[in-house]
Amino acid sequence: MRIRRPRRVFAQVLTAQVALTTGVMVLATGLFLAPLSAQLDDQAMRRALSIAQTTAADPDLARELATTAPDAHGPVQADAERIRRATGALYVVVLDTHGVRWSHTHTAEIGRHVSTDPSRTLAGRQVRQIDTGTLGRSARAKVPLRDGGGRIIGAVSVGIAYDSVHGRLLGTLPAVLRYAGAALAVGVLAALVLARGLRRRTHGVAFADISALLDEREAMLHGIREGVVAFDRHGRIRLVNDEAGRLLGLDGRAAGRALDEVLAPGRTTDVLTGRVAGADLLAVCGGRVLVANRVPTPDGGAVVTLRDRTELELLGRELDGTQGLLDALRAQDHEHANQLHTLRGLLELGRHDTAVDFVTEVTSAHRASAEQIAERVHDPLLSALLVGKAAVAAERGVPLRVSPATLLPDAVVDPRDLVTVLGNLLDNALDAAAGHRRADPFVEVELRAEGGTAVLRVSDTGAGVPPGLRERIFAEGWSTKDAPPAPGDLPPGRPAFHRGRGIGLALVRRLAERYGGMARVSARAGGGAVFTVVLPEALTAPPGAPDRALTAAGESR
Repeated sequence: MRIRRPRRVFAQVLTAQVALTTGVMVLATGLFLAPLSAQLDDQAMRRALSIAQTTAADPDLARELATTAPDAHGPVQADAERIRRATGALYVVVLDTHGVRWSHTHTAEIGRHVSTDPSRTLAGRQVRQIDTGTLGRSARAKVPLRDGGGRIIGAVSVGIAYDSVHGRLLGTLPAVLRYAGAALAVGVLAALVLARGLRRRTHGVAFADISALLDEREAMLHGIREGVVAFDRHGRIRLVNDEAGRLLGLDGRAAGRALDEVLAPGRTTDVLTGRVAGADLLAVCGGRVLVANRVPTPDGGAVVTLRDRTELELLGRELDGTQGLLDALRAQDHEHANQLHTLRGLLELGRHDTAVDFVTEVTSAHRASAEQIAERVHDPLLSALLVGKAAVAAERGVPLRVSPATLLPDAVVDPRDLVTVLGNLLDNALDAAAGHRRADPFVEVELRAEGGTAVLRVSDTGAGVPPGLRERIFAEGWSTKDAPPAPGDLPPGRPAFHRGRGIGLALVRRLAERYGGMARVSARAGGGAVFTVVLPEALTAPPGAPDRALTAAGESR
């Protein structure tokens, strides 16, 4: 039966760790037993050498070797056997200078020549070795035997049975194997715990699945039209997909760095780093309106998703413009109805001359107001915006005045940007003037050209802006207005649409900064606020006009 290779990550890791642990234990056991065997051999040879040295140091043995003949019942054999039995040696052999044995465990070997060469010992050297002789393999030692004058008259050879050395080695194996088995069990248990933890982290997927998941993840992250930014637990960027890089102006070098290092300070940075909490948070980055959501991850990091809401914001502003136009038409319809009722009454009363004068007066007043705006503001989009806002302002009881200093030639580079700026400023001014109790509320608008620079100023008679809030009101998401009503609370005919608070003035400042200009708010004499926006290079200066671009510093003076 074919053994299949495990596919799961934890199973492969467990198998690899068990195999590695087993191999390490076998290697460690072998490395332990190899020097132990050599150490036991050395100890046996040292023991044999010690016995041989002690035997050779006996002066009676040297005298008996010199005065007697080799005999199984002789004194040399008797002394050698006594020493052998006392020390537990395998043999104690005494030989003369010719290599003839004078003692041996087997008496039949006495008088015969030794089986190994004794020349090195008879030359005065001590010998230790593991060798095989007539009694089998043994650890042996040979020392020269000298007489009283120090002359070599023979040698003493002592052997320790190698079976006993081998037995000692085998005797250590059970203990070694027990320790090795215990270590192996601990290693396998640790590998099992690690594999189970890995199984929880990898959700039991296989290596091939991980590779496929990573490929799918890369394709998904870089293919979706939603920005994704991932942070680690230290706040460093781990991942920026293509859409997030486009929306935030980041590149591949942002990975591994803190967001504060690659993105300018502001609300966008605060939202992405989590310093501002909430869902569907609005932020403005590079003129784009973004909706951000931050979700923490189990490892202490976070993932932030970004949606580009710029087009939706533009559509919302177009809807606001449409709604404003509808309000203006509704106001005009109401006004025209009253005027028609008056005209009908004059005709029924037979006062035809008075009716003619009334129609002439009404028509002339409306035409004069529209013509006055058209004469001062030549761009059709801006003049249409002012006419429509004037009708809305009249319905709300807040007259919209056009400053006598207003003069904007038909030379606007991008009228849509100026419409966005002026529309936001007028909406805020009308809300402020209408919401503040005053006997004669009004809003005044001034548009003028300074060479290629457009200067927009909108003042109102509202409550004004305290000095401590004059910078905060331009921050994304910051607003003094109440939250929008629920759809069920809206009056009939009003759309349930709301783009979120705190975006209008932020867009105004971003547009001004894009042109290299500025946007600021100051106090109006007599109460209220004055918003001033300077847009350099927003106009095409007429030929021969002096270049008197109004800078932020000059305007502040």
